[in-house]
This record gives sequence, structure tokens and C-alpha cells, in this order.
Amino acid sequence: MLDHSVCLFDIDGTLLDTGGAGLAAMRAGLQSEFGVRLQDGRIATAGRTDRAIVLDMMACVGLSESDEALSRFRAAYLKHLKATLQVRRGLVLPGIPQLLQQLHEHPCVHVGLLTGNFRDGARLKLEHYGLLPYFQFGGFGDRTRDRNEVAREALREVERHCDGLVPPERIWVIGDTPADVECGRAIGARVIAVGTGVVPNAQVQAAQPDFFFESFADPSKVLQLVIPDSVDEGG
Repeated sequence: MLDHSVCLFDIDGTLLDTGGAGLAAMRAGLQSEFGVRLQDGRIATAGRTDRAIVLDMMACVGLSESDEALSRFRAAYLKHLKATLQVRRGLVLPGIPQLLQQLHEHPCVHVGLLTGNFRDGARLKLEHYGLLPYFQFGGFGDRTRDRNEVAREALREVERHCDGLVPPERIWVIGDTPADVECGRAIGARVIAVGTGVVPNAQVQAAQPDFFFESFADPSKVLQLVIPDSVDEGG
């Protein structure tokens, strides 16, 4: 596997803009399951795991952070997410379909996820926007508040998927927040950051990713990094 590359993608702000469907579903789940409302702007979300966001919401409104309450909240969130994805005006971000298709077609590239989303939430979002078939493995935000631990989970999945170790210089973490940069560093990966999320570009660049793009509208620039011979192959 020494000649193979792995690309681990974040979802929100990197692949998709769901129009706020995730946060809307969390608020709706909190109200429908527990009868409480969360004031706007109380909880930071960018780059964080869903577990961390949900636990902070529960603490903010005085709910017990028990496993039972968390399980109820998670189930309510996922139920509402199906509906909010339908009504919110979201989109697949520029260049992403072409980028994923070309990575998927390359025999030496493995494409996975490194996301703070709950696993089932990630599935619902990607399925809604037609991107789910590109991803077979990854790390998710179900069990930890710590995004770096999600990265370590993703790395273990890489090792299983690729039947052994892939050198760190051949693993690319691709995301839109400083947390994506930090968690990539935590596993020794290289990091490509993109300015299509909610975090200001200057703040993302200050985290010092290996490469930064304002968008992936021209996917060839990313392909040249993760597949060094991509230009020659394309003629």
C-alpha cells in the first residue's frame, strides 16, 4: 500500500452546505423530545463532533447528560434530520462531484470520511445529496467530544480498509475548519483546507494547513496533490 493515497473528507462546509439542516434538526429534536427550546447563538458547532454539540445543548437547557437522555436526543435528531434536509435549501459544494468521481475511479486512491457527524447523520446527509456511494469507511462523532480521537478512529479504519499501514505522507485530511487541520496533525496526515465553510478564511489559514483553496471549483488542483500523475493520466 506504499504507493496508495487516502483522502479523508469532512462533510459540512467541505462537501456540502445543507442550509443549516443539521442544527435545525437538533433544535427540533430538543423541543419535540424534551419540550425545551435553545436560544439562538448559544452553541458553537463548526469543526466539533455531534456528541459534543448535543451534550452542550443539553447542559445549556439544564438536561441530564445521561446516556439515556443522549440516546433519546440522538434518535429525535436523526428523525428530524430527514425532514430538515428536505426543506432546507442546501447544495453540493463546487467541484465536489467531479473531485469525488475522479478519486473514486483511481485504483490507488481510497476515499473515506473524517467527520464530527454521528455516523447515521453522515449517512442521511450524503444519501440525500447523492454522495454516499463514494465512501466506505471513516471516523465519526458518535463516541467522543474530541475531534482528534475521531481522527484516530479514522486512521484505524484506514489500516483495516487498506490491509496495513499507509505512510502518513500519503494520507490527506480535507476540511474547512481549524479543527480539521488540528485533527489531521494528530495522526500525522497532510491537510488540505478549503474556504467554503462558515469559518473565515484567514482563521482557517492561520491554522497552517499544508494547502489552502478558496474552493474546489477546479478539482484538478487537488488531484495534482493527492495523485501526482493525474495530469499525465488526463492527457
